[in-house]
Amino acid sequence: MTTVAPARSLLRITDLHPDELEALLDLAVAMRGAPHGWREALDGELLACYFTKPSTRTRVSFEAAAWRLGMLPVMLRPDELQLGRGEPLEDTARVLSSYAAGLVVRTYAQADVDGLARAASVPVVNALTDEHHPCQALADMLTLRDRFGPLDGLRIAYVGDGNNVAHSLIEAAPLLGMEIAVATPHGYEPDPAIVEEAQAAGRERAGRVLINHDPRLAVQGAHAIYTDVWVSMGQEAERAERVAALERYRVDEQIMSLAAADAVFLHCLPAHRGDEVAPEVIDGPASAVWEQAANRLPTEQALLYALITGRWDTAAC
Repeated sequence: MTTVAPARSLLRITDLHPDELEALLDLAVAMRGAPHGWREALDGELLACYFTKPSTRTRVSFEAAAWRLGMLPVMLRPDELQLGRGEPLEDTARVLSSYAAGLVVRTYAQADVDGLARAASVPVVNALTDEHHPCQALADMLTLRDRFGPLDGLRIAYVGDGNNVAHSLIEAAPLLGMEIAVATPHGYEPDPAIVEEAQAAGRERAGRVLINHDPRLAVQGAHAIYTDVWVSMGQEAERAERVAALERYRVDEQIMSLAAADAVFLHCLPAHRGDEVAPEVIDGPASAVWEQAANRLPTEQALLYALITGRWDTAAC
């Protein structure tokens, strides 16, 4: 694999060129195959992880990824920093840049991550905002490649709320030559600007984004059916309204039967059985959610290595 120029930071999937995305998946496979073979790659460096939201997969996978690269991960909460006393995010970013080789941020507003990246002098990774979840999409693409091989021409259906997970899938799929069909209730559609930008970014690989309101239409012939929780963090007051709107978007065995015979079920977790997905689907033979969760680690390890060192190939394997 040829070395390609790295993105300065990863704030959203379209920060990556298609070749960079392919290179990251190749690198993740190499690191997954030799998980302890990279301990000297970033030996002695520090990774600052600023989290304002609770986390299971993101926190543990990034800490493990940093350790496997020889880094010290330092977890930071707002109440532990001077941010609570009025220090600007930009000042915090400048200070952390003088200590750390990279900054991982999991928070609410995309504008906060964007502002940190503008002020930082080290790579910044968006580990989740209300608008994007690029690290999850990397794990999703690796999971699909593990199952189906080359991704060109693959069809993925996303059913449910057009949220941050949907946005990152919409950006990732066209870059890899995939078709993504998104079905949401009226009023829950993904951001039209993100859809338009993803379509433009994916033209080189002939990927497509289709938006509609019919889950049965979206999943026809799909190789993967993806959903997410109906009520995300910060939306608890809207639960009754959201459940009513999303009820017909539950992924059950009937919906799965409309997909391709070898279709897989995907979910970023945590899942609420009986809401967005039926227990027999997420716990059934078509479920690939545990592979998705496991793939967060090698894809994040590859991402940190590529952004910090500027190396996007597998030559060091």
